[in-house]
Amino acid sequence: MELKAIISGGGTAGHINPALAIAGHLEKYHNAEILFVGTPTGMESTLVPKAGYPMETVVVEGLIRKLTFKNVKVLYHFIKAVSDAKKIIRKFGPDIVIGTSGYVCAPVMVAAHKLGIPTLIHEQNVIPGFTVKLTASIVDAIAISFSDTTKYFKPKVAEKCFLTGNPLRENMLDISYEEARARLELDLRPFVVALGGSLGARAVNQAVAEYINSVDASKVQVLAATGKRYYDEFMGQVDKEKLSDSIRVEPYIYNMEEVLPAADVVIARAGALTIGELTALGRPSILIPSPNVAHDHQTYNAKSLASAGAAVLIPESELSAEKLKKEIDGLLSDEQKREEMSKNAKKLGITDGAKRIAARVCELIKSKAEIRL
Repeated sequence: MELKAIISGGGTAGHINPALAIAGHLEKYHNAEILFVGTPTGMESTLVPKAGYPMETVVVEGLIRKLTFKNVKVLYHFIKAVSDAKKIIRKFGPDIVIGTSGYVCAPVMVAAHKLGIPTLIHEQNVIPGFTVKLTASIVDAIAISFSDTTKYFKPKVAEKCFLTGNPLRENMLDISYEEARARLELDLRPFVVALGGSLGARAVNQAVAEYINSVDASKVQVLAATGKRYYDEFMGQVDKEKLSDSIRVEPYIYNMEEVLPAADVVIARAGALTIGELTALGRPSILIPSPNVAHDHQTYNAKSLASAGAAVLIPESELSAEKLKKEIDGLLSDEQKREEMSKNAKKLGITDGAKRIAARVCELIKSKAEIRL
């Protein structure tokens, strides 16, 4: 089936990477022509072109959730973004418009609905975010990553939901542990990967910097991703004499499809995309949920893995360099425990999310075409 699709989502990698996974699947298996719609300032402005896709932009801001005059400006930008999105949609002529959340997604979904284009939106977390809640009543289908998400919708909206997990890029699933390590030129020492999320996490970075300062580089290999806004701060905290080919620091990891499969232990926040990747790949992890997210959903995500024996959970309020090092060393010294965590994580993983979404996309397009006839 040949099709044209507009995909919109942005702000953080947690919204953009699922969009790229969907785009890759549609392009490979359905000969799809893809156009992204994002903002000129979000991470999509870097990640989407880097992935090789064209992108149009609209200007939109997040709603401030209290009475303030600034929301007048937000509303103006939203109305204009809907108008601009309509122009983009008319010019491109998509068969389907897909959203993966983030503020930019809302006006694009509204515009598509008004133009009679089939729409599908994906929710990464258990508890639906603001954009999904705002558009749930008008979209044709809602892809969800956790079955519990349906209980947060009214019955008529819940009927639109179907379970997909978080769609992952195929290249992340195609590479083995051994091949990934060979590509990264890793030796037999264990490999620890520390992720603070695409925007970075100061508390996680501080603990990881102290871990690097105390680690014996002859016994372990480490890659820490700080987030671009915290990179300079991190480099000011870490002992630069510790840094080498074995102990590396990057602002952002662009080759995650090689890094995660090669990891023996992953230190990370507990965003939905991270959870989806860790479970699909079966990577043992130490999860430090962000306390600064809506509905504390990262703690819920982390508990689901910890209770299944797939991860170690450290609340940020209890995080210290000493505690982090103790947990890392404990896992690295116990191969059997890591193997058990890996098996438990894989039991929770969904590896064909993009395929499930593509199948529903084809159904929506066919159904809409039949209605028009």
